[in-house]
Amino acid sequence: MELSSKKKLHALSLAEKIQVLELLDESKMSQSEVARRFQVSQPQISRICKNKEKLLADWCSGTANRERKRKRESKYSGIDEALLCWYHIARAKAWDVTGPMLLHKAKELADIMGQDFVPSIGWLVRWKRRNNVGFGARHVLAPRFPPEPPPPVPTSQAQPPLSLKDFSPEDVFGCAEVPLLYRAVPGTVGACGHVQVLLCANSRGTEKRRVLVSGLRAAPSCFFGVSSEALPASYHPDLGIPWSEWLVQFDRDMGRQGRQVALLLAARVVEGLAGPPRLHHIRLLPLSAASTTPSLPTSAVRAFKAHYRHRLLGKLAAVQSERAGTSLAEAGAGITVLDAVHMAAVAWAKVPPRLIVSSFIQEGLAPGKTPLSPDKASEMPPVPSGLSLEEFSRFVDLEGEEPVWLLCKEEGAECVCGHCSRNEL
Repeated sequence: MELSSKKKLHALSLAEKIQVLELLDESKMSQSEVARRFQVSQPQISRICKNKEKLLADWCSGTANRERKRKRESKYSGIDEALLCWYHIARAKAWDVTGPMLLHKAKELADIMGQDFVPSIGWLVRWKRRNNVGFGARHVLAPRFPPEPPPPVPTSQAQPPLSLKDFSPEDVFGCAEVPLLYRAVPGTVGACGHVQVLLCANSRGTEKRRVLVSGLRAAPSCFFGVSSEALPASYHPDLGIPWSEWLVQFDRDMGRQGRQVALLLAARVVEGLAGPPRLHHIRLLPLSAASTTPSLPTSAVRAFKAHYRHRLLGKLAAVQSERAGTSLAEAGAGITVLDAVHMAAVAWAKVPPRLIVSSFIQEGLAPGKTPLSPDKASEMPPVPSGLSLEEFSRFVDLEGEEPVWLLCKEEGAECVCGHCSRNEL
């Protein structure tokens, strides 16, 4: 008599789980159909949906191992996080961090926390794997720039201003502050729900900074119970980009990598900085106030908005299919800032690097020869059903028609647009 063979469990990697979420968001496939495509059980797909926020946060962080199939949490999570923080500080200071040094520091942190913990080699290996710390040969980072700027020199002896030619294309970054009507629906002008989105990428499209979304309220109710670490994008509770804080964090990140980079900024942003922060690894290259050249290619910004609108329409269609009789405007009124944060992060990730590099060169924001014109149809999302190309194009450029966000008043006042649900902002 033959024994029945036990079915082998097929676990999906982090990258495959993100593909599952995209399939469910962008198509009308059911969880069972997606499960059959990936050869897994439907309950596994259901668990992926329940952990959507954590999975997207891991994916967008850039530090998680994207081929891992399970995320095993450490029993000593406090020590785990404290050691990782110390490790980043040590690398930023160009210390040559070794395994014995990490074990000694972990024991020291455990004693400070009052925990009975003796780190082992096996624990250290698992800690490295969890936090995506490389196992390869160590290398010392380039020394940091001096903390104090050099004394000013007379104008006649001043060094010539920096230009794009002083940096490699990988170290030239551009950023843009993009106004976004995050829950607008086709055919409406004056729809409320306005946020600012900060996008930043290098001229080779190989690095995209984490999206920053800035909104009106200090504590939108839709964020209740949601950890900021679990979000795939940063959220700032004010209608305005916190440029000084953002630049300081960018500078720290470049310092950890031992890099010196250039950042293209609009002149008005540089002029608006009250007491510009001391930046040791970033050199600001403000564009002329009279220049019409954007600090981030227009094509890249428009591609982001097109992907965002495409995902928004997909979400609105899903709401209408779930609730029969719901109009498009009613479905749009239910879109929250939290929804916008998730859709903005995925939309920015969808902008292909080849479009970014082509746009940087064509608009003169990076050195290099003008590349061949890319196939625009392959760079942009497909036109949603029910809309013509012209209608979708007008929907993508909705913010350019007029400053409609001014129609929505501050918190505590009534909205005059008739589309807002103030409790969900």
